[in-house]
Amino acid sequence: MNGNRSRREIVKAASSSFIGTAIEWYDFFLYGTATALVFPRLFFPESDPLIGTLQSFGTFALGFVARPLGGLIFGHYGDKVGRKSVLVLSLLIMGVATFLIGLMPTYETIGLWAPALLVAMRLLQGIGVGGEWGGAALLAVEHAPKGKRGFYGSWPQMGVPAGLLLSTAVFTPFSTLPEEQFLAWGWRVPFLFSILLVAVGLFIRLRIMETPAFQRVKKTASEARQPILEAVRRHPKQVLVAMGARFAENGSFYIFSVFSLTYATDQLGVERGMILNGVLLATALELVMIPIFAALSDRIGRRPVYLGGAAFTALFAFPFFWLIDTKDAVWIGLSVVLAMAVGHAAMYGPQAAFLSELFGTRVRYSGISIGYQLASVFAGGLPPMIATALLAWTGGAPWAIAVYLIGMSLVTLLAVYLASETYRNEIEESDIGESRKERVFS
Repeated sequence: MNGNRSRREIVKAASSSFIGTAIEWYDFFLYGTATALVFPRLFFPESDPLIGTLQSFGTFALGFVARPLGGLIFGHYGDKVGRKSVLVLSLLIMGVATFLIGLMPTYETIGLWAPALLVAMRLLQGIGVGGEWGGAALLAVEHAPKGKRGFYGSWPQMGVPAGLLLSTAVFTPFSTLPEEQFLAWGWRVPFLFSILLVAVGLFIRLRIMETPAFQRVKKTASEARQPILEAVRRHPKQVLVAMGARFAENGSFYIFSVFSLTYATDQLGVERGMILNGVLLATALELVMIPIFAALSDRIGRRPVYLGGAAFTALFAFPFFWLIDTKDAVWIGLSVVLAMAVGHAAMYGPQAAFLSELFGTRVRYSGISIGYQLASVFAGGLPPMIATALLAWTGGAPWAIAVYLIGMSLVTLLAVYLASETYRNEIEESDIGESRKERVFS
């Protein structure tokens, strides 16, 4: 009876983590899609098309610049107050910002105030999602039994492609509208729809329990006084490993799912629907592959699976663009499927468990948030903009972008290679002892 109840709690926590994360990333990815297809024309119409795209991707990148701030704020309170409370707030911030983007006037109506307001909303999105991942990952991992942390930790990871799948699925029908209608009002509907999803997410998150690991810390009054400083001071290697592990995973994902939209439509003249359908198919398959790779990491270790994904991404960098350059729907679909459902999924599946196992409970939220979100500035927000600049530099040839992908993969290969294997680690070590030691020597 107790075992059954325990399993129900584990599944409930993992499910709520998945659903809430999917909703937050729906909002975040919706902006990414609009960045490639809408914002250059409506918010930067005075610029050359390529410059307008660069400016649009610049606002996209700002969301990633704000993510470390969200990670620091929510990480601190997540380690002091609890995982559940901050997750409710992060969802609310993200949802309101996305809804307001759907109501925003364009450059034609209010001039420079339009891109300024767009930037402000993007910064709020970044703060919200910056606190989201750490809490959602810990909600699943700290509830999971030993030997299944990879699998259950992959549930919030599945929320990311689910959010992309949902945002692409909602956005695609409106993108088929006549150009005038699409730019006038069609693009706004998916943003306004976000408020309904946020209501669902809040209802779910308010019903979950705090994680057993953090409950133990609260019960013993062994919370870290300054969790962020302690995470950096006591675990500098782990923070650097977390950052390095994200380069290939995060950077490749945004090139495959966001920049590829611009490259295919603007550079090659491919129809919007063709590349969007390719991303849609790849995301659906990745939703299945993430838990498979995560479960594999429970059996053979996090590092072999993660290293395999980074190596595949490096080897597939040139073929990815060769297949898109065919302008054929089948080959374009295959390119995105292999890139995301194999290379990216192999890294992203075990990631939540792998990074969570690097830190102690008292500073775990802060530790994984710092490493995860700092890397997102360089490996998440900048790649689409860098790729666009490289494309302009080469006169439309994608070889420099492929080299850039290989470089990010090498960073990840080195970081994960130098990391310790964690899949057999206990995650509820003696935080009480560490707390007493800190009080004695402080």
